[in-house]
Amino acid sequence: MPQRAERTPVWRPLFRLIVTLLALLTLAVRPVAAQSILRDAETEALLQDMMSPLLLAAGLQPGQVRVHLLGERSINAFVAGSQDIYVFAGLIESADNAEEVQGVLAHELGHVMGGHAIRVNDGAKTATNISLLSLLLGAAAIAAGGGEAGMGIMMAGQQAALGKFLAFSRVQESTADAAGAQYLSKAGISGRGSLAFFKKLQNLEFRYGVKQDDDQAYGRTHPMSGDRIQALREVYVVDPAWEKPADPLIEKRFQRVKAKLEGFIAEPERTLRKFPESNTSVPARYARAYAWHKSAYPQKALAEVEGLLASDPNDPYFLELEGQVLLESGRPKEAIPPLRKAVANSRSQPLIAGTLGHALIASEDPANYAEAEDVLKTAVALDNQNPFAWYQLGIVYANKGDQPRAALASAERYQLMGGQEMLALRNADLAMQGLPEGSPDWIRAQDISLVARAEVERTRKRR
Repeated sequence: MPQRAERTPVWRPLFRLIVTLLALLTLAVRPVAAQSILRDAETEALLQDMMSPLLLAAGLQPGQVRVHLLGERSINAFVAGSQDIYVFAGLIESADNAEEVQGVLAHELGHVMGGHAIRVNDGAKTATNISLLSLLLGAAAIAAGGGEAGMGIMMAGQQAALGKFLAFSRVQESTADAAGAQYLSKAGISGRGSLAFFKKLQNLEFRYGVKQDDDQAYGRTHPMSGDRIQALREVYVVDPAWEKPADPLIEKRFQRVKAKLEGFIAEPERTLRKFPESNTSVPARYARAYAWHKSAYPQKALAEVEGLLASDPNDPYFLELEGQVLLESGRPKEAIPPLRKAVANSRSQPLIAGTLGHALIASEDPANYAEAEDVLKTAVALDNQNPFAWYQLGIVYANKGDQPRAALASAERYQLMGGQEMLALRNADLAMQGLPEGSPDWIRAQDISLVARAEVERTRKRR
């Protein structure tokens, strides 16, 4: 017992170091980690329009890097894969204006252009090699009778590995800061928003007691906020775009989307306090419409939508909201006209088209199924990453008695959902049995089958 009591203080910090290192490496390799993605036509269009001038400044074409919105209310953003930026809903909530978000997007674009999401494996590999070497040397020392020395070697090695990885991460962040500043400058966007957002992050650090001195830099994945603000300020204030006014149209759209998002994710009581009925602005009406809809007061939600449509009767997103409220409150037939108009005015925006397809099917009128099929085919052709649209299209095929294509639509849906590879495989194989061999649909079913089967086999081997 006395010997065990003496060993515990040595092993516990070693164990904590190993767990910390493994957690950081896992985070680096799999940053998305099953987050919930929010799909909204208006928000996605705005984020892409905010991103386009930055992409051109980086030598890319609009649309080459996609921006995704996550439902998490943390103030965060990151890059996954090689050309996908993920922005948390909490970041949109906390930003005061569009320029602040563009500053974050420019920084994340710096990660994309630097290949940091791919190169992070280099930092992980270096850290892992140091860690494994220290474990081997420590084990050898313990086997030779030097227990305490062996423990010391292991702990020192884990500290070195963790430090190496964190230093690698801080260098990437500083590089992305510099690159983001260049893209903002070339795009003619002021760095005011970027500095303001870094100041917000610094204030959060102060609030939560995060020390800002150099002694704390060793354990950080990012450089200290104060250092980043100072370095960027020297770049931004001399830039010709520093005093340039913000784009008024982008800012107007941002305030709409921000209020819409708050109405969607916040508690209705909080939304209604923040946006009282005395506030008749478009953002306020937007937020209240979602709050009333979430609270199961469809008539109050529709009254707010009427106020929005009074300001612009042809706005596709106002029309989409009207259709959504009607559809989700059990009035699908009434939802069809505003959704049809929204699809037409948005040039067949696929997410809105998917909602129209849903309303046409939910009307339970067989006369609407042909239109639903056309609408949903267009929706998945323009955006095949929408599981709900595939689900609705499968319903149309099943009602027509076209079971092979219903199975193919289900295979598409399950492939997108993640973790449903077995169902994707079964439906793809079922579709292949009924489709003409060699046809485009048969080939697509075969592709899904091959990918799903390989993933199923990998999962079995891991287990």
